[in-house]
Amino acid sequence: MFDEIRFNTIERLPNYAFAEVNAIKMAARRDGADIIDFSMGNPDGRTPQHIIDKLCESAMKDKTHGYSVSQGIYKLRVAICNWYKRKYGVILDPETEAVATMGSKEGFVHLVQAIINPGDVAIVPDPAYPIHTQAFIIAGGNVTKMPLIYNANFEVDENKFFENLEHAIEESIPKPKYVVVNFPHNPTTVTCQKSFYERLVDMAKRERFYIISDIAYAELTFDGYKTPSIFEVDGAKDVAVECYTLSKSYNMAGWRVGFICGNKKLVSALKKIKSWFDYGMFTPIQVAATIALDSDQDCVEQIRQTYEKRRDTLIEAFSAAGWDIAKPRASMFAWAKLPPQVGNIGSKEFAKQLLTKACVAVSPGAGFGPAGDEYVRIAFIENENRIRQAARNIKKYLKEVQ
Repeated sequence: MFDEIRFNTIERLPNYAFAEVNAIKMAARRDGADIIDFSMGNPDGRTPQHIIDKLCESAMKDKTHGYSVSQGIYKLRVAICNWYKRKYGVILDPETEAVATMGSKEGFVHLVQAIINPGDVAIVPDPAYPIHTQAFIIAGGNVTKMPLIYNANFEVDENKFFENLEHAIEESIPKPKYVVVNFPHNPTTVTCQKSFYERLVDMAKRERFYIISDIAYAELTFDGYKTPSIFEVDGAKDVAVECYTLSKSYNMAGWRVGFICGNKKLVSALKKIKSWFDYGMFTPIQVAATIALDSDQDCVEQIRQTYEKRRDTLIEAFSAAGWDIAKPRASMFAWAKLPPQVGNIGSKEFAKQLLTKACVAVSPGAGFGPAGDEYVRIAFIENENRIRQAARNIKKYLKEVQ
């Protein structure tokens, strides 16, 4: 009925890239199959007890159950700024340069809705976390993709990056207003150094575009690598904002807590649109998030070590099973090239076969863009025993397809 009424925004969005594999996974589970699930970056660990305790304590107070503050309570914004000062030596103003968001994803989408005009162009490296492209489509903008080039150690090739970025800017009509970067990168796990941001900030000022940086996996680093912040670069706040989330570092994915900081103009736009869209997180969640950021950070180190152990176990066990996977230096993922035994079947077909024949779920790389089709993303969200069981299942599957 009413076929003449069309939903243009929805029609511009592609089908959810992982829907087909997810449907197979859920059907198998309904039939009683034991699926070892590496498909989603959904932390399986418990939120640290002191954070839970603070949530419960705050929730017992009658005054915390009303509407909250859309930009985040003041103490949480101060804690966010303290986190930056402690970790990066960066000074931020909690009143004008920090906004608490319902996870970094909500913050990213609302920011884009606030700043995009119809037809505006954003440049996003390919492959990409889907919302980094689709947020602009939802808001009526357009996306220009450029290849993300990196070496065998999953380090971004700075020279190639800026060659490709310069080419994308020159070829784009209209001129791009925004560039999205995400390091440690999801899905590829690629990392960068401070020198990358120095060059990016310089180019942004020269070419007149804003930078949206996502460092969701900043704390999940291994083998001596440390994630830089774009704000370590002098003048970065003139041209950039940065997104972060408590989902990964504190096992708080379901709590929906994140923040966006930096450029006052962009932060102000986000604050204004959020004041129309929402009343902020439940206040006890914000109080608990304040404690998470301000209190002892041993829990973050323990969570990091858990992912490191799982990474090492998975790389070793899968290699023994006949699937060699390069070891990432950051994030909670492995970006795994399809094993040569399966031929050129593509990531979606490989993911379906792995699910139906080995009871192992992974995310097909094609879901992150065309450049990902020779890869799958594997999340370190199963324990070491389950990882070894997955390796045994995969070993049997690979022998069958040879």
